[in-house]
Amino acid sequence: MSAMVREPAVAGRFYPANPERLRVDISSYLSPVKERVSAIGCIVPHAGYMYSGQVAGAVFSRLEIPPSCIILCPNHTGRGHPLAIMREGKWRTPLGAVPIDSDLAGELMRYFPALSEDSAAHRSEHAIEVELPFLQVGRPDVKFVPIAVGTGQLVILEQLGHAVAEVLIETKKQAMIIASSDMNHYEDDATTRVKDRKAIEKILDLDATGLYETVMNESISMCGFGPAVGMLTAARQLGAKKAELLQYSTSADVSGDRNVVVGYAGIIIC
Repeated sequence: MSAMVREPAVAGRFYPANPERLRVDISSYLSPVKERVSAIGCIVPHAGYMYSGQVAGAVFSRLEIPPSCIILCPNHTGRGHPLAIMREGKWRTPLGAVPIDSDLAGELMRYFPALSEDSAAHRSEHAIEVELPFLQVGRPDVKFVPIAVGTGQLVILEQLGHAVAEVLIETKKQAMIIASSDMNHYEDDATTRVKDRKAIEKILDLDATGLYETVMNESISMCGFGPAVGMLTAARQLGAKKAELLQYSTSADVSGDRNVVVGYAGIIIC
C-alpha cells in the first residue's frame, strides 16, 4: 500500500503554484544573514505570502533548519480531531514532496495518546502548508510532523508541550517546534498593534500561561495561540533562555487599509 500524499490545498491562492515563481518569491522574502541560529522553536505567520511573506522570511532567514520540524497549527476548518496528527505519508507542494517524520510522529503518539491520527483535519488546512516551501528552500531534505490544534484548553495545550519536550529529550532528536500563527484579526490597525504588543511581550518572556491569559483577558483573536502555548511550554522544558522578535507588521502595511487588519509576528526562541 502506497503512502498517503496530501495534495496542496492553497497553492495558487496563498502562494504561487508555479515552482519557479514560488522560488523567486521566497528568495525575495529571505534576507542575507551572516550567522544562522539553531532555535528550539519559533512563531511564524501563515497568511498569503503577499501579506505575511516578509515576516515569515525574516524568521526562516535566521534559522538553521534542522532535519525535522514539528509544526503546530490552528484548525481553521473545524474538521477532524482536536489534536490531529499525521503519522505517515508526504505533503506535496509546488517544490516537491515533504515526507512526514514517521518515527518522530509515532513516538509523539505513543507518549501522548491524546494525539489522534487524522488526515481530515489537515486536508484543507493552510496553516502548515504555507510554511513548507520556506522549509524546502532552507533544507531540501527536511522532514516534519504536522499537528493541528483545535482545542483552547490550557491544561491540554500544556500537556501537548510537555509531551513534545519529553519525546525530543528521550529520542535526542534534532527538531525545531514551529507554531504557525497570525496575530489579532479584523480590528483597526491601532487596536491590533496594541493588542499584539501585549501578546508578544508574554512570548518574549517565554510565559506560556501569561500568553494564554492575555489572549483570553484582552480578547486577542490570535488564531494560533494554542500552538504558541504548546511550543513555549516545550521550549521552556527544553532549556530555552530567550526569545527575539524579528519582525512585526499588519496587513495594512501592504493593503493600505487600516480599518480592518490582521497582525503578523515573527519570533524565534533559543
